Amino acid sequence: MLPWKHAVRALSVLLLAAATLAPSTAASAQTETATTGRGWNDYSCKPSAAHPRPVVLVHGTLGNSVDNWLVLAPYLVNRGYCVFSLDYGQLPNVPFFHGLGPIEASAGQLDTYVDRVLAATGAPEVDIVGHSQGGMMPRWYLKFLGGAEKVNALVGIAPDNHGTTLLGLTKLLPYFPGAEDLIKAGTPGLADQIAGSPFITKLNQGGDTVPGVRYHVIATQYDEVVTPYRSQFLSGPNVTNVLIQDKCALDLSEHVAIGTVDRVTFHEVENALDPAHATPTTCLSVIG
Repeated sequence: MLPWKHAVRALSVLLLAAATLAPSTAASAQTETATTGRGWNDYSCKPSAAHPRPVVLVHGTLGNSVDNWLVLAPYLVNRGYCVFSLDYGQLPNVPFFHGLGPIEASAGQLDTYVDRVLAATGAPEVDIVGHSQGGMMPRWYLKFLGGAEKVNALVGIAPDNHGTTLLGLTKLLPYFPGAEDLIKAGTPGLADQIAGSPFITKLNQGGDTVPGVRYHVIATQYDEVVTPYRSQFLSGPNVTNVLIQDKCALDLSEHVAIGTVDRVTFHEVENALDPAHATPTTCLSVIG
């Protein structure tokens, strides 16, 4: 194989691995039946007066509706929320590892799923909490698919709202002929997330936000996947941008941990879902 082809393959593998870090420890338990036993994806759940909106969890790239939420979903259920999670962005013959399909199509799947949750719960709106791509992709749904009428708040945990440079690695793509085409053909959901891609450009044209939705972004300065980390933050009305180290300087969570196991972040998520009853997020939130 020619040297540049080795480089193309190596760069593609690196992009796939780095941009899609997510746990996969429960691959055999990816059904809604499994999660219902843990308290979420229970379509008989009716929102309470204290928590009137169901919460829809949107996993990251290479994640799925179970693995990404093994900690956060029960955390919210135990606090009285009706919690649901979907799979999206599936590729043919690729089980368990989702979020790799075209992001516009994934937003359409979210649209259908939100309608299902609203019909089951009788609620007029949902709140969405997403990790990585799952915190960015819903913005397409809000902006172009009418989702703003059905969503009260979008909470993004380490979302790639303005794409990612992967510590500058994406800037090397023009030097490897065929690399970008290879990524687009095999994993279009990855290509869409590169900073400056047509998808990211269209998503952010005319402003980051839409009226009627609250936005809450939670980032970590140790993010090694969505870089630079401040590109995760949004501009516009009804936006709250939080660097988790400003809440707890000892929090060392990177891209995966902040969305999957970090209870300091999860406390901030709950504050975003119920700002009227918010309590300070601190390092002690880990035991809350």
